[in-house]
Amino acid sequence: MIRVANAPCSWGVLEFGLEGETADWRQFMSELVESGYRGTELGDPGFLPDEPDALADALAEFGLPLVGAFVPVALADRAAHDDGRETALRTARLVSAVAPDALIVLADDNGTVEARTRRAGRISPGDGLDDGAWTTFVDGTEQIARAVRDETGLRTVFHHHCGGWIETPAETARLLDATDPDLVGLCFDTGHWTFGGGDALEGLRRHRDRVWHVHFKDCDADVAAMSRGEELAYFGSVQNGVFCELGHGAVDFDAVLSFLRDTDYDGWIVVEQDVLPGMGTPLESAFRNREFLRKLGL
Repeated sequence: MIRVANAPCSWGVLEFGLEGETADWRQFMSELVESGYRGTELGDPGFLPDEPDALADALAEFGLPLVGAFVPVALADRAAHDDGRETALRTARLVSAVAPDALIVLADDNGTVEARTRRAGRISPGDGLDDGAWTTFVDGTEQIARAVRDETGLRTVFHHHCGGWIETPAETARLLDATDPDLVGLCFDTGHWTFGGGDALEGLRRHRDRVWHVHFKDCDADVAAMSRGEELAYFGSVQNGVFCELGHGAVDFDAVLSFLRDTDYDGWIVVEQDVLPGMGTPLESAFRNREFLRKLGL
């Protein structure tokens, strides 16, 4: 049975270290439950309690299972692999202590490479990694996923993401083709896939055998077009609302959900409406996003 979670990024708690006021973890979890969600991802390091007993107590207090934890690593930089592996393992140890079925959501260190951040949503083939950097990226992805599996038993999914080296459908396909399908799954994000130039249903059809985790995010086509036309950087696009409330953008969630059901997907769907710190109406949006999914029978 598909279950529905939400994540701290919908409350402006992003992995980029941006300035701005956001809800604390108690407010976040309280509002998460109030608006009808039944699971959460971990969020930024230190947002939720980062000691196993304290994290377990917090999750139990609100009746929420932990479904995943996002870990960004500069995978194209071989010098960053050792620290990235240790960060992933530290996170995996915490997660596995309270949620042995959760996933590590590995990603590039998005938003840190100026050229990719500046051109998010309009990446061309010439903007990508060279062959040597691809080898480095694949090696780092597999090394981290293997270390996490061997030490904690947790599985790893890779999250394609605008503002990083793996944004477009072609880049995602190349990474999946180069990695062990038993070791590295895919966190399919409908909004990032759409803003990155793809069709979400088509992407799911192509990669369904690798999809172990799904993020439901919408993408406002008008804002995306404006972002491309005005050559906004990634954070400018987010600030302008490129990731809108579900049902207000270009993603056909009815078709996506029908496909997931038809192919017996039984994992979590995590609603994400990325907003910058202090931006938007997180609680009200969470209610509206949940009601939208209820109307789809979820």
